Amino acid sequence: MDAKLSPDQSINISGIGLASMLALLLSTAALTLDWLGNRLPWQPTSLTLPLLLCAVGAAAVGTWVVPLLQALKTGQIIREDGPQAHLKKAGTPTMGGIFFIPVAVIVGCILSNFHRDVLAVSALTISYGLIGWIDDWQILRRRSNKGISPKMKLALQIIFAACFCVWIIFNRDFSITNIALPWVSFTLPLGFCFWPLAGFVLVAESNATNLTDGIDGLAGGTVAIAIFALGAVIAPTSPELMIFCAAMSGSCLGFLAHNRNPARVFMGDTGSLALGGALAAVALLTNSLVALFILSGIFFVETLSVMAQVSYYKATKGPDGKGKRLFKMAPLHHHLELTGWSELQVVAVFYIIAAILATICLTIIKF
Repeated sequence: MDAKLSPDQSINISGIGLASMLALLLSTAALTLDWLGNRLPWQPTSLTLPLLLCAVGAAAVGTWVVPLLQALKTGQIIREDGPQAHLKKAGTPTMGGIFFIPVAVIVGCILSNFHRDVLAVSALTISYGLIGWIDDWQILRRRSNKGISPKMKLALQIIFAACFCVWIIFNRDFSITNIALPWVSFTLPLGFCFWPLAGFVLVAESNATNLTDGIDGLAGGTVAIAIFALGAVIAPTSPELMIFCAAMSGSCLGFLAHNRNPARVFMGDTGSLALGGALAAVALLTNSLVALFILSGIFFVETLSVMAQVSYYKATKGPDGKGKRLFKMAPLHHHLELTGWSELQVVAVFYIIAAILATICLTIIKF
């Protein structure tokens, strides 16, 4: 590759520097939004306290859990057909979601005084994390990239999504089926159609964040931004779920202390499925699907890249059974790597895009 196009020269920052900048950005945003919302940053009903408490807590717990995962030989199995630079990551422990997800759930429940909405979202989050843990465990047990079957994973996701929807039916009035369109002050009445949509959102969001988890610090950082912004959007109407969102964002920051490039641990499906489930569950309970769609822009594009790759390959399949590839590799972040981008460049650009989407969301919906 030509030296003048080297991505390493375009972004001269370390993994710890990038993670630190993100932590500073979110901390500053939390303090600013608390000030604008007349909330004291050291009170439980704020963005700042749960964010910082979980960031420190998850980072501290990780210093004990990561060596334990290494001792248990939970090393990640790396795809041989993936970027060759990733082969050196073989053996890095996975299942990191087992320590930073519970930290957010526990802190969120305590600071919200175990509010029923937070308990429901926490249950969905842990349930999706359990699906991911089963998948991660099967991958490690079989020493291959294949965990539980896609059909089984999808079935479990649908079952837990259905349980969550049933809980909503008994704890919300029918108005929740009206989707708010903030920029036109109009609601879209979906009626019964809302429930299939709700199930789809839960399953799709969890799988989308799962697909985004493929580079050191990528999923953890982008979700930290997205769920923090979602918490800021719902703060006036759902302060308890705002606390949960801030706690989850902080836990993602604490996880980045161990997952930033070069990563000492991966979150695995245990973490990525749980994070997507948490985002979707909060959005459904607070009638914030429009905000979720904006904030999930990166996850949406990552998912589309996979769908486009598979569809194009099948459509161009010849007599030899082989088709053409639309991208060098999917999801999109791997394509960018194979075109010459460094991991840090991909992560930095995706962080910037996530921050722009968060700003747009807050501008359109909150202000």
